[in-house]
Amino acid sequence: MNIITRISEELSISEKRISSAIGLMDEGSTVPFIARYRKEVTGGLTDTELRSIEERLSYLRKLQERMDTVIASIEEQGKMSDELRILIDNAKTLTELEDIYRPYKPKKKTRASIAKEKGLEPLAKYIRKGRKYPDFSAYLSSFINIDKGVATEEDALKGASDIIAEEISDNAEYRKYARDYIYGTGYIVSKEIEKDEKDTYHNYADYKEKIKFIPPHRILAINRGEAEKCLKVKLDYSTENIHKKIAYNYTYKNDFASFLDDCIEDAMDRLILPSVENEVRNELTEKAEDSSIITFKKNLKSLLLVPPLKGKTILGFDPGFRTGCKYALVNKNGIPEEVGVFNITAASNAEIERARRDILFLLRKHKIDYIALGNGTASRESEAELSKIIKDNNLDVKIFIVNESGASVYSASPLGEAEFPNLSVEKRSAISLARRLQDPLNELVKIEPKAMGVGQYQHDMNQKKLEEALHGVVEDSVNSVGVNLNNATPSILNYVSGINKTLAANIYAYLKENGEFKSRSELKNVAKLGPKAFEQCAGFLRIYGGIEPLDTTSIHPESYKEAKSILKKTGIDILKDSLDVKEDKLSRFDVNAFRVETGIGESTLQDIIEEIKIPGRDIREDVEVVELNNDVKDIKDLKVGMVLNGTVRNIMDFGMFVDINVHQDGLVHISELSKTFVKSIIDLYSIGDVVKVKVISVDVAKKRIGLSIKQLD
Repeated sequence: MNIITRISEELSISEKRISSAIGLMDEGSTVPFIARYRKEVTGGLTDTELRSIEERLSYLRKLQERMDTVIASIEEQGKMSDELRILIDNAKTLTELEDIYRPYKPKKKTRASIAKEKGLEPLAKYIRKGRKYPDFSAYLSSFINIDKGVATEEDALKGASDIIAEEISDNAEYRKYARDYIYGTGYIVSKEIEKDEKDTYHNYADYKEKIKFIPPHRILAINRGEAEKCLKVKLDYSTENIHKKIAYNYTYKNDFASFLDDCIEDAMDRLILPSVENEVRNELTEKAEDSSIITFKKNLKSLLLVPPLKGKTILGFDPGFRTGCKYALVNKNGIPEEVGVFNITAASNAEIERARRDILFLLRKHKIDYIALGNGTASRESEAELSKIIKDNNLDVKIFIVNESGASVYSASPLGEAEFPNLSVEKRSAISLARRLQDPLNELVKIEPKAMGVGQYQHDMNQKKLEEALHGVVEDSVNSVGVNLNNATPSILNYVSGINKTLAANIYAYLKENGEFKSRSELKNVAKLGPKAFEQCAGFLRIYGGIEPLDTTSIHPESYKEAKSILKKTGIDILKDSLDVKEDKLSRFDVNAFRVETGIGESTLQDIIEEIKIPGRDIREDVEVVELNNDVKDIKDLKVGMVLNGTVRNIMDFGMFVDINVHQDGLVHISELSKTFVKSIIDLYSIGDVVKVKVISVDVAKKRIGLSIKQLD
């Protein structure tokens, strides 16, 4: 198998570019590093393209490894032929490979193997040839052997039937035909056998849909219902054509046609169809998981790249009833200065009044810019109180509802305990909420990606595949933004190109022991950080106020010589000159002459010039934070027909959830997005998008809100 050719054909990328990318990966280069600093080598492959190459490379190498094992096994049996080798080499999937290998695969004891031990294989071959000679009865009797367990002619025929059934089952062509036929014509059927408390699976209580048309989210929902023993699931299809396909090669002009028909039925019922049905279900699940992961990845990237509120003082507010509302004042640098509890919800009038005074004092004293209010229990009541304090005292403070998903996971984790060992879990959560608003990326990397609440059925799918995919998204996001080295935690360092958990801990320990890094080159003093790790990570780590101005940029140290030459030729002061001044000076810079002089690549040179113009630019600054300002604050106040502003919080295959500031996200079903057909929601919207929606249904008891975009005038 030529892996490079296969990936090239699958992804429509030239073999040369694929080969170059794989070569760099095998040398230990990461996707972010290759995408940013090796554009000339790969022809400018993006991080998305490189991730696809990486995923296919991993799968095909596993397939090749299995091919080698299969070939060795068949050769050892002395059964390898040129035709068989070609079949194996052309197998596209592990399933296809296993079908080819099935007849040669060493088997545990089966009914067929037992029959062969009884000496019944010649009888099976005789029947397969299809000529019943006059002496057949005598021939059949010759197989009776009480010592071997063949007491009657019926026993002999039963053994021969088992041998033929297994032979039919081992035929790769029949299995493929059955699999394709079921997938193309069959239905998936579910029946409710038990209701859960919320009647979650009422839509699937009596459900039937064509297998080839069922969308991914319904597959995952049915799987979960089956796993929870609420649903009984089966595949419904006709077996007639499958039988005909096999019978064409077995019963035509055969004197034992009726007997062979029974063998075919046995092979189908006992050996082929149960196995193939499992394969179809597994394939459906795998495709559904892949689709869900694609959506999850895009959602996660949108969430991680929400713009930060730099230089703002934030009050994190974790609402609650019984234990009060925990708060954390976080300064402009993300450092918590004051942490405590306000009894402003379930408390006596005197306590509530005191809490109001304390909150007002805190807001005025520290000139708080924003309140990051968690969307959990008592959120609505807390917002009402906070809004009244702000309005009555004419304060310039904005309240933002922050999704709490994963905050408790971080707060109760060893990481949260290590960061704030003297605080309770709830108070750590208040700090995390404030930081989520202040710098989402820096805070969210502390949380397991699948706990962030932006996926669908993430706990029901292949966890290893999901974690690998999501780790790649976080890694790409962190490196595309860059990391302030002197302000970095081990959590975010762990996602920097070339840095693992050990190196992240060593960098953090070095920082604590020696104070701030003065230059990128000082990274070479960190324990176990060798030349390869330095090459991979240096360009993504920024140092502000150090001895080397270029350390504030994403220009890699390997290109400092060329960058300094450009600065010298143009007379630019990279940190002091304005953008207008830089562009004026660069307009007189001869790019082509410089390329000839230095041999530098065109893409690398262009990236250096862009960084010189705006050193250390944060790509997230292109997005604007928008406040919703809806007057409606509770689901009970919603009326059908209302038009409101909302923020997209989560996107699924079947629709997207929108926060309209009533502490319960509404659903815009995919059918309510547009008057034209929508194939993929994530091609139209991203998490964080502000949209205008119309309320089309409200169920207060079940806390369900139906929204529409297409019904807006």
